[in-house]
Amino acid sequence: MLTIGQLATYAGVSVRAVRHYHAKGLLPEPQRDRSGYRRYDAHAVVALIKIRTLADAGVPLARVHDLLTATHEEFEQGVLDIDKRLRAEICERQRHRERIAQLAAGDSLALPPEAVAYLDRLRSLGLPGPMIDGERDAWILVAAQLPQQMSFYMRLKQEQLDDPATVDLYRDLAEAIGWDADDPRLVPVRDRLVALLEAADAAGGESDDDEISDELAELLDSVFLESMPVARRLMELLEERGWRGWTKLERIPSA
Repeated sequence: MLTIGQLATYAGVSVRAVRHYHAKGLLPEPQRDRSGYRRYDAHAVVALIKIRTLADAGVPLARVHDLLTATHEEFEQGVLDIDKRLRAEICERQRHRERIAQLAAGDSLALPPEAVAYLDRLRSLGLPGPMIDGERDAWILVAAQLPQQMSFYMRLKQEQLDDPATVDLYRDLAEAIGWDADDPRLVPVRDRLVALLEAADAAGGESDDDEISDELAELLDSVFLESMPVARRLMELLEERGWRGWTKLERIPSA
């Protein structure tokens, strides 16, 4: 006859686990002997080893009792059911691992590959981190609301970067991040932007803001305003030249 400590040693579990299995009703709890100790026989060792084996295999304790008392056919079916559940859990955990990998990847967390490629191209132009971060956050908002439009938007953005004048404007804006709102250099930046806007307006063609709601545009404008201290002043200067907004830049109707 064995003490609870000896039983645990034979079965390869802790005394605490034995008591837990008692509490769950999986392992019968023997009566105490005259000395006040519980004594276990070989049947208890075998039963405990079976319980431990099933638990180590991932069988929920709520199912262990049923499997211990099941017929051969019932046991096989029960194991198949548990295997199906475990495979589903493995798939779910794999999805979690993929999500964690995306978290480590940075830009690809909430953006499609074409948007990541666009941000990488901005980096290759030597644009500063704060400007890239602002672009990334803005496109995350767009991707969440208009995922079906992202390929179209990114194609337009890549085409814009093929224009040296647009690249120069990006570099102007990057330099302006550190300027004061009253810096006189903002006026030439405004003028170059207006020249691009007027050229695009005269050429016609595809627009990248037709699907963007006014509410989303305001949210995106707030990203611009927060990322550049001079943003509000630049928008005021644009209004002086007949253009308003930022995400959805549009001509101000003539009086």
